[in-house]
Amino acid sequence: MTRKGGSSANPPFLFNVFSFSDIYHILKFETYRYLHSDITLNPTSMKIIDKDGKRIDGKASDQEIKKKLKEEDPILRNAVKDENLEEYSPMDPPEAYDTERARIKGVDMDNLNPILNDLINEHKELLEIVAKFDTALTDFKTAKYILNDDTNQVFNKFFNYFDSEILPHNKKEERFLFPLLNERMLETGEHGLDNITAVDLMEDDHVKFIQLGSLVFNFLGLAARLPDGHSRYLVLDIAYHNGKELAELLRLHVFREDNTIFPLAQKLLTKEELDSITEKLAHVSAT
Repeated sequence: MTRKGGSSANPPFLFNVFSFSDIYHILKFETYRYLHSDITLNPTSMKIIDKDGKRIDGKASDQEIKKKLKEEDPILRNAVKDENLEEYSPMDPPEAYDTERARIKGVDMDNLNPILNDLINEHKELLEIVAKFDTALTDFKTAKYILNDDTNQVFNKFFNYFDSEILPHNKKEERFLFPLLNERMLETGEHGLDNITAVDLMEDDHVKFIQLGSLVFNFLGLAARLPDGHSRYLVLDIAYHNGKELAELLRLHVFREDNTIFPLAQKLLTKEELDSITEKLAHVSAT
């Protein structure tokens, strides 16, 4: 068989000079040299030498080095899995709505402070509105983006609710609950790199709500003013996909707050601190 770069009688240069066994040892020693900077490889003479040129291979090899090389040889070494480590695959990612993983241990969800229960109850109504909005988006796409009265009413209700309920709800959390909770999470080590906490993530979600909500609302309005059918369809398709993303983000955000953020508040904040938040909210509602 003739190969590119040589024939069966005259194989490529590498195979003329080294046997497969030699190549194995080159790879083996080169890898060891990479892991141990005080050792270099002279592939021509097939000897391992240190920085002083002293041969440490062959008959003069140091037995301890050979033993260590055998133990650390990545070619021969068998990988050992940590049986206690839970593994995930891109084809089988962890469940986003896993209540057991999200819950904070040691927190009785049936005995949360009243202010936290009030916020959770507000979420229940939100989820009902989001579910109807999500279904209406699917129906809208199925109808090839022809708007009927039922879909239009659901859209109007959602955006009115978004403006009058969702945004004020977020502001309550950001103004009264999140600052103190974020401070306590930093104090207790409940944060990641660069002192990023779960509160930071929730506030980022609040910004995304506004961005996505504005895009969907304005694209729906823009499409109605476009005379060209193809352009109108493209704009409505963008509105549809952004609307779906908004609905999913709202659901996931609520899940994380109900199962992680609010239980963390119950765990890290004192009863007096939570009661103080209740009083401040009551004062704002009265004015």
